[in-house]
Amino acid sequence: MGVSTCRACMSISGEQVLDLGEQPACDYFPSQDDPGPDPRYPLQMWLCSRCGLAQLVADPAVAEEPKGAEPAALVAQAADAVDRVGAAGLLPASGKIAEYGSPHGGSWLGLLTGRGMMKAAVGEPADVVLDCFGLMHAARQSAAVAERVARVASGGVFLVQYHSLATIIVGGQWNALRHGHYAYYSTPVMASLLAAHGFGAFTAWVFDLYGGTVLLGARRHGEAAGSDEALRTLLASEADAGVRDPAVVRQLQARARDDAGRVRAWLSAEHAAGRTVLGYGAASRAVALLCLAGVDRALLPAIADASPAKQGLRMPGTDIPIISPAQLRAGPPDRVLLFLADLRSEVRASLPEVEAAGGTWVAADSLSSAHGVGSGGL
Repeated sequence: MGVSTCRACMSISGEQVLDLGEQPACDYFPSQDDPGPDPRYPLQMWLCSRCGLAQLVADPAVAEEPKGAEPAALVAQAADAVDRVGAAGLLPASGKIAEYGSPHGGSWLGLLTGRGMMKAAVGEPADVVLDCFGLMHAARQSAAVAERVARVASGGVFLVQYHSLATIIVGGQWNALRHGHYAYYSTPVMASLLAAHGFGAFTAWVFDLYGGTVLLGARRHGEAAGSDEALRTLLASEADAGVRDPAVVRQLQARARDDAGRVRAWLSAEHAAGRTVLGYGAASRAVALLCLAGVDRALLPAIADASPAKQGLRMPGTDIPIISPAQLRAGPPDRVLLFLADLRSEVRASLPEVEAAGGTWVAADSLSSAHGVGSGGL
């Protein structure tokens, strides 16, 4: 099934490239005493043939996801980004900043006001307008871009950060697709979206966060001297990755099936060997993986998460409860299956009891490598 119109260019020409079937809303975490079954909704990605935007087909109206704990990797990346943008001379010391943030955290405001910038009033023009993983949450993409760039003051800059579609393709990150995330951007497509609203991308920075995120800088046409080498290189590399080719993006379908099979096979083998396995990171991207793999608490008795708002709830679509890190620490399991690779260093440092008791951290994405199912130890 396709969308009636593209969320950006309004075209009706496109192709479905990923179908994860009927999935629970991954931003609705029921209480542990809620027996379900949870409502399920289609979860599909569609690629526009005209503008190339990869997008969510349909989205259920559900409650907002409980606030997660902000990962240290996200905090560190924000500080790194501010340093790089500042070094490029794009953060005027007494300028005004307007931020469109993500409901999942990652604000730069404290870092920028610490450099002498001032927060702009609601609707007020700003020298720097920043969108950090916020744009994907807008169902009407063209209108959302228009709103943001309209607030850029004369001579100002628009900065937009996103999880690159090229990263999703190359890394096989099919479970980046989720309800509530309406768009998945490649850099060529993002540059085109901005150009349609009178802005020209002129520079870019790439970060390791989530396997590869991009921060793009753009100015009004006529106010920038053209794209720099970093942006030209990125545009070429993402085009080579096939970000606008439906056949390439559709490879995520097979990866989803294989990943789910490997995770279930590994958990089944650990269970058969008598080893205790708990999870860590009750992330929205773990929901589809667990549901596709058919995993319940018989194979994975609990998932720990640092967010107090999620503790005492359960994972959508399954009976797996969410516990606190302290509960995991109290009885260290033989294995901890980590659902968020960016938490590797943070959780190993905060929960040394796991390895001290002979346990092993295992990254879920390591189980889906070309080498097949292995220990995956961190």
